[in-house]
Formats: sequence, structure tokens, C-alpha cells
Amino acid sequence: MKKPVFVLLLTALLIAALLSPFASSKPDGLDRAAGDLGFQVKANENGLLEAVFPDYKISGMQNEFFATSLAGVLGVLLTFTAAYVLGKIVSKRGKNPL
Repeated sequence: MKKPVFVLLLTALLIAALLSPFASSKPDGLDRAAGDLGFQVKANENGLLEAVFPDYKISGMQNEFFATSLAGVLGVLLTFTAAYVLGKIVSKRGKNPL
């Protein structure tokens, strides 16, 4: 991994670990609209997929600060890994077209 990518990853991990617990607990735009328009309960009942980190926390952890911080760090790692792997696949296809 190149140094700038590594530095950016570490920066994102630090931000996720330190600032995630201070995010607003108020509903985001989509949750707010669902509540205002009255389909929040229906949306919760008919969910096709479960969230990886519901409410941006690791379920089962007693300490809410660390549960949120860990969810942020794991979210950054999952997103980075997916982007990195996809980038490798796309860059290999560009060199050897089908």
C-alpha cells in the first residue's frame, strides 16, 4: 500500500474512532422523513436486510461510547477494503481487456 493511502486510512480511522461517539443522536434525513410521513413503522417491519451496525453501534456492548467508536472504525475498514479490492479488480481489467 502506498504511503499517502496509508496516511489517509489512518486519518479516517482516527476520525471514526474519536468523533463518531459525538455524532448527533437525532434521526438523519431519511429517518426523519419516514417519521414525518408516517411510514417508519412499516419500513421497520418490512426490512429486507438487517443493518451491519444498527443505530451506528455494535450491539451487545455495554459502553455506548466504545460501541459507537468501534462501529465507526469497522465501517471505515469495511468500506476501505471493499474499495481497495474493487480498485484492484478494475485496474487489472484495464491492463488486460477481455
